Amino acid sequence: MTDKDKIKIIATNRKANFQYEILSRIEAGIVLKGTEVKSLRASKVNMGDAYGKFIKDELWLMNAHISEYTFGNLNNHDPLRKRKLLLNKRELKKLKSQLEEKGLTLVATKIYFNNSLIKVEIAVARGKKLYDKREAVKKRETERKLKNY
Repeated sequence: MTDKDKIKIIATNRKANFQYEILSRIEAGIVLKGTEVKSLRASKVNMGDAYGKFIKDELWLMNAHISEYTFGNLNNHDPLRKRKLLLNKRELKKLKSQLEEKGLTLVATKIYFNNSLIKVEIAVARGKKLYDKREAVKKRETERKLKNY
């Protein structure tokens, strides 16, 4: 990363690392309306349930809640609308072939500014079982105890 690359993280999906085993990550552009960009600048976004879905060979971001812009007018956006993710054909084909494997899904993990562009980090993930989640909690607690001593 050089001095020119200025990355400012707007929001992260903290539940994703707990509920899913992340296999690979990819950066994608996103198609937004003007009021959505203004809301993102104010960090009015919730990525908790956001995921990627293929519709007619295009990748869409679903369930990402970008709040309405407070100073907007009648042309304000719908907070839960689906938003198109921008990737090239090779990347789309690769993701689609990975998702054909049983049990894999696309989860949105971060949304951030890369210089002046808004990017979304999506991850190919596999859902964790309950015992894996318990193991992660146990590991986190032991690390916390060791850190305090």
